[in-house]
This record gives sequence, structure tokens and C-alpha cells, in this order.
Amino acid sequence: MRFSFSRHSASFLLLAASLLLGACDRQQEGGQLSSAAPTSAFKNTDVTGLDYAKDFAMPDHNGTLRTLADFKGKAVVVFFGYTQCPDVCPSTMAEMASVMQQLGSQADKVQVLFITVDPERDTAALLSKYVPAFHPSFLGLVGDKAATQKIAKDFKVFYQKVPGKEAGSYTMDHTAGSYVFDPQGRIRLFVRHGQGAEPIVHDLKLLLS
Repeated sequence: MRFSFSRHSASFLLLAASLLLGACDRQQEGGQLSSAAPTSAFKNTDVTGLDYAKDFAMPDHNGTLRTLADFKGKAVVVFFGYTQCPDVCPSTMAEMASVMQQLGSQADKVQVLFITVDPERDTAALLSKYVPAFHPSFLGLVGDKAATQKIAKDFKVFYQKVPGKEAGSYTMDHTAGSYVFDPQGRIRLFVRHGQGAEPIVHDLKLLLS
């Protein structure tokens, strides 16, 4: 897969150098960018101080316009995917459901957001059935094509339509990792896909402590 991100800052160059991009069924991951302390208590990638991925404004599957300010006091996990994704998306959402279970009472202080990169097919009605099926508190966010392009650019997230074998069919290549904001609304972590729930639970507890 050709790397297609633009270069906006030195920190992003470090992140871009370690991104592995591929088809949805070939896992895409993000990596280290921070040049802060050489060691971190986090098990996932510490991206504290990023100069992008600062906020968003997009309707949820209930039609309510959402921004980070709506979730002040909670850790927010942001994942970009689509409902017809065959593996990375459902496995990520199932993993986050397991995280919520393991957090116990602290799960009330975590908000998971699923932002679709396929607004052509992922309507609010579809997201309202798909996303909460993993956990009732999870929210799906969907905008039009322009809004999707803007939020993906703001978060340096890659996505691209890949034509299928049948006319009109397609899949979406996309970045598979998730961003995590702390309860004060600051970007703190990039979570790679497929690590299991334990490292995420560990890091969320640190952010919530």
C-alpha cells in the first residue's frame, strides 16, 4: 500500500515512519512518535503533545452533534472503521467491549466512538444497530463525504475505497489503530490493533487515576 499522508510536523514524520498501512483484512497500525521521556508507564504508544487530533464535530447515530467537550471527565477512545469491514473493525469493537467489562465500575468513565470512513453505506440508522451491539454505551459517528475527509485529515487517518470483484462492490483500506484522549480532552495514546484488552485496560486505568 502506498503511503499517502502529507507532512505537517516533525512529530507526524516520526509517526508516519512507523505506520503500517494495508487492506482492512491485512491490519494497519500506528506507531511511536513522541520524543518525550524514553520510558513510559503506558503499554500503548504515548503520543502526549500531538499537534493534531485535537477535536471533532460530527453527528452521532442518534443525530446529536458531538465534540470532545461532550465527554469531559471521561477517557475517549476514537476508532475509524466501517460496518462492512470483515475483521479489523468487529475485532476492535469486540476488544473494546472486553475492555469495558474488565474495567468494571470504571467503564462509566470511558466513551468509545466509532467514526465511519464509509458514509456512502453507513447511515445513522445502520450505525445505531451495529455499534451499540458491541456495548450499549458505544456511539457511532457519521458525516457526509466532506466531513469524513476533514476529520480523517485532522486525525492523520488513512482510508481508501478498494473496488471489489463485482460491479459496485468495494471494501475500505483504513488505519486500524485507535486514539485515546484523557478525561481533560488531551490526546494521550495510540492503540495498535490486535493487542488484546489487557494493555488497553492498564492504560485507561492510568488515565482515569
